[in-house]
Amino acid sequence: MDLLLKIWRQNRGDKGGVIKNYPIKNVEPDMSFLEMLDILNQGLIEKGEDPVAFDHDCREGICGSCSLVINGAPHGPDKGTTTCQLHMRRFNSGDTIYVEPFRGSAFPIIKDLVVDRTAFDRIQQAGGYVSVNTSGNTVDANSTPISKPDADEAFSAAACIGCGACVAACKNSSAMLFVGAKVSQYNYLPQGKVEGKKRVVNMVNQMDKEGFGNCTNTGACEAHCPKEISLDNIMKLNREYLKSKIT
Repeated sequence: MDLLLKIWRQNRGDKGGVIKNYPIKNVEPDMSFLEMLDILNQGLIEKGEDPVAFDHDCREGICGSCSLVINGAPHGPDKGTTTCQLHMRRFNSGDTIYVEPFRGSAFPIIKDLVVDRTAFDRIQQAGGYVSVNTSGNTVDANSTPISKPDADEAFSAAACIGCGACVAACKNSSAMLFVGAKVSQYNYLPQGKVEGKKRVVNMVNQMDKEGFGNCTNTGACEAHCPKEISLDNIMKLNREYLKSKIT
């Protein structure tokens, strides 16, 4: 396939960026989107040009590092798919493909397609954990009975990989789907209920401090989430936050 790539180039986060055109030929349909970018960068390096900076790690759809907005959609046109799992057979020869970074005031651009998502780390550090007192006879967590429905809900929420697609998809750059998933993950488990009130308050406060926007329930976050995290987690986040304030 022969394609025209329109890629956002920005040398530093404190400087403006532009869309630059990159024709690319002989793209194999079985290539992943990132492999196609590898080929593009190899050609740029051979010509002495600066390669396109983009994030990646496992390339197995697990880590969420491969965060790109492709033709206006976070992670591309396929539902429930990360960028690294997107294959070029999804496109046709002659197509023009726009490639941009995730947008959000809390996700400042570092270079080209790479953004700083450490705001998510700080939200999790604010409360996305379970404290364990190891003194005395600590009960093995695996010996604590958990109902199957609660375990299933906790596992579904824990599937969130923290890629930030929810933020990029939201018109308000809201992180409530991410925060809701992390709060739900622990609040369904007995080990997490002990710190439940403190956790939700600390994480919501940190989310606001980072500059993420408010949720207006358009559902774009769920629609573009590569792990299809349910919008119900935002409802649970609001419920837990309200409970923490009135009890």
